[in-house]
Amino acid sequence: MAKILVIDDEPSILESLNMFLTEKGHTVLTAETGAMGLNLFSKKSFHVVIMDIRLPDLNGLDILQTMIEKKKSSKIIMITAFQDMETTIVAIKRGAFDYIHKPLDVVKIEKAVNRAINILEIDRETPSLEPVNEISASPWVIIGKSEKMRKIFKMMGLVCNSRVNVLLQGETGTGKELIARVIHLNSSFKDEPFVVFDSSAVVATLLESELFGHEKGAFTGAETTKMGKIEQAGNGTLFLDEIAQLPLAIQGSLLGFLQRREYTRVGGTRILKSRCRIIAACNCDLADKVNKGLFKEDLYYRLKVFMIEVPPLKERILDTPLLVEHFLNKINRELGTRVTKLQDGVMEMLVNQTWKGNVRELENTIAQALVGCRGNVLLKDDIHKLLNAKNRSHKMGLESYSLAHVEKIHITNTLSQLQWNKTNSARLLGISLPTLRSKIKKYKIHKSDTQ
Repeated sequence: MAKILVIDDEPSILESLNMFLTEKGHTVLTAETGAMGLNLFSKKSFHVVIMDIRLPDLNGLDILQTMIEKKKSSKIIMITAFQDMETTIVAIKRGAFDYIHKPLDVVKIEKAVNRAINILEIDRETPSLEPVNEISASPWVIIGKSEKMRKIFKMMGLVCNSRVNVLLQGETGTGKELIARVIHLNSSFKDEPFVVFDSSAVVATLLESELFGHEKGAFTGAETTKMGKIEQAGNGTLFLDEIAQLPLAIQGSLLGFLQRREYTRVGGTRILKSRCRIIAACNCDLADKVNKGLFKEDLYYRLKVFMIEVPPLKERILDTPLLVEHFLNKINRELGTRVTKLQDGVMEMLVNQTWKGNVRELENTIAQALVGCRGNVLLKDDIHKLLNAKNRSHKMGLESYSLAHVEKIHITNTLSQLQWNKTNSARLLGISLPTLRSKIKKYKIHKSDTQ
């Protein structure tokens, strides 16, 4: 059972919580002021602190921050009669384990206390992950020791110091752009630009201008001369992502550039030259596109001078534990989280999951889990909820990394955090209440999903 400190200026709340928690077998100490509570907290060790935000002498949020700075393992549950969005956000941001509104529901109190105790127990029993190598701190490191990845590393080594065109083929989320960047960073021209051109992200009418640039007055709206991606790449690398999405007309212009290494800006006459190395990528079988007449055969052979097939995560399962640990450390650095442990069984769940979005989906899932983590340990329950939500979205035909899915998860988490107060949730989300109701209906979000 736990040792619990209750800080509140209402004698009735102190008495009722003391009685209720003592009956559950916990040891309870109480304080009527913030100063008394902080003094007890400093002298003794508590598993859980239940504290009112509005106290007669001190601000509960300031006490919370002082307690967190002492770096004790205590889980701090804030209670308040004022249900305002700003206070909720500040409390959670400063490290509160939970936030419960008055009038107090003893079922919610018991649930929060039991979860806090459970997390503390798991934390004690779970060893920390081994420190990662310093190389993992680089944003451009490829993780993998499987046979297929070792083969790719060798192929990358073969092309690094040449300007030969490279074609990367692999499913969405397998890390094709990362491979392209690492090839560039290991080349003799690594100090030259690395420029990305996503063929699927540009309006068709602007593709030629984005790729080759345009002269002032070349078309309506062309008020200044603009450099294209080829010109921006200079003597470096131009990464052509989703190359299969290029229209046939632009494919012809790109083929002409690759043959002559010369081009002109849209609306221009001056011939420009470029030595940039081309690395192209697609998430489909480009040869099949050629056979269907959707991709120029000559361009295909120009691009696939050297081709690397990037395997999906399901074909390199042995790399999953390495990727999990790498992303855990990376996301901790980026988000300022401190999750250094995985509850027993979490790694097995992640390894056995079918990652349709591959490495990218795995990273996004770990990021979602860490944002909602209330301790140092990534819990099985939290991962289970996330994976269940993803599996349901796949059955609905949604990709787990789609905008719609991310929006649903964000709305669900917000509603849960604010105890399903739709008015406050809509304010926090920056949308109107009718819009929130519409999205709850659209995504079939139920209160049971957030329990």
